[in-house]
Amino acid sequence: MLGMEGDFPGVAGYSRKNIWLSISPDPNPILGIPDHELEQGRCGLEEILKLRKSSLGPSLSISYQRPLKIVRGFRQYLYDETGRTFLDSVNNVPHVGHCHPRVVKAAQEQIAVLNTNTRYLHDNLVRYAERLRERLPEPLRVFFFVNSGSEANDLALRLARTYTGAKDMIVVDGAYHGHLTSLIEISPYKFDGPGGPGRPPFTQKVIMPDVYQGPYRAGDPDAGAKYAAHVSEAVERIHKEDRKPAGFICESLLSCGGQIVLPDNYLREAFRRVREAGGVCIADEVQVGFGRVGTHFWGFETQGVIPDIVTMGKPIGNGHPLAAVVTTREIADAFATGMEYFNTYGGNPVSCAVGLAVLDVIEEEKLQENALAVGGRLKAGLEKLKEKHALIGDVRGLGLFVGVELVLDRKTRARATLHAAYIAERMREEGILLSTDGPFRNVLKIKPPMVFSASDADLLIAVLDRILSEDPLRGRSPKGHP
Repeated sequence: MLGMEGDFPGVAGYSRKNIWLSISPDPNPILGIPDHELEQGRCGLEEILKLRKSSLGPSLSISYQRPLKIVRGFRQYLYDETGRTFLDSVNNVPHVGHCHPRVVKAAQEQIAVLNTNTRYLHDNLVRYAERLRERLPEPLRVFFFVNSGSEANDLALRLARTYTGAKDMIVVDGAYHGHLTSLIEISPYKFDGPGGPGRPPFTQKVIMPDVYQGPYRAGDPDAGAKYAAHVSEAVERIHKEDRKPAGFICESLLSCGGQIVLPDNYLREAFRRVREAGGVCIADEVQVGFGRVGTHFWGFETQGVIPDIVTMGKPIGNGHPLAAVVTTREIADAFATGMEYFNTYGGNPVSCAVGLAVLDVIEEEKLQENALAVGGRLKAGLEKLKEKHALIGDVRGLGLFVGVELVLDRKTRARATLHAAYIAERMREEGILLSTDGPFRNVLKIKPPMVFSASDADLLIAVLDRILSEDPLRGRSPKGHP
């Protein structure tokens, strides 16, 4: 009985299978019970990894050192092939929750009747445009529907360049706006990253408005304006080449930059400077829109501005391929040059049915209010951990868009990249999924589905507290990851 008294454990998690097999032979063959990995039509992890390696491009990455095979999702939970539950704290695409029944039903009912292109009239397209328009300020009134955030940002570039007759774009260092060639060219996260070709001559970078690591810090009431002044410098560089800017594109909160909340007045001042130079202003809401920030439906509203163009994606369809661009009538009319813009699947009846269902769920389940309440609770708990653990240098975010920056020393603010990677792997071992971000991958990013609850926030904080106390982190220099 291995020294145990009382009831001997008869059930254990699948992750402990190898431990038990080292103690006792597997009785399943005798009982006639097949190994779940040998069931017809299912592949084991090693087989899937082998097939991916032989069939898929090698640039496609996999999360975690011990990859997960996820077979089901519901609300804020994911389930692997063994039935183990994981709390999803990082996936902002299933905005109203994985496999929300209302969204699933809307897709099923519409695809059973009709799915075709937008050259035919259909109620769903105009109904969805009307519903979105109710959520947006004047003069943002004209929509283009596409399939992804990348398509949306590519179209936004075309709109800006056609309207202004210029090509140069001003972008924020560390930004990522999509995977198309046109977007790699305006994404420093990519063109300055591994394998990147470097900055093209028609792209001008401005420093990231990071009040924790940047030159203008939190506590400076003019930090936003000081960061925005660098936009004027970018305009001047363009003018020196006898050109003018087509526009400025910026996420309303910076995602790949490290979950950065923009300082007050940054977008207001940046937009003013770009417009004075004849450019247009694009707000990339692909990561943060649809109530995630809690206080507002759109991230740009937290800055008190109205962009000329807004792009939407990811959460708009809860994982269904749907995205949108909204702009002014003036810019839309300038784009009508005689060349038709047509997108085969953009705005199809099924996608619009899904989009309508997502808006219904956000409103009826009060998910924006939930983001505000739970996000506030989460940030407060993380601030308490900051008081306890010197590894935490900064806690920031709005609503359910939260970042925790880890540093080796709070005075020098040296980034703790290995520590962040260790924590992400350990949290995965404990059944909580989060990830790292930022130029140095030292920021824990937390962007869960909007149904994330107060008890979920408390669990995340408790587990993170325990992991932050582990010896590899207390030693300040983890040699590897679990």
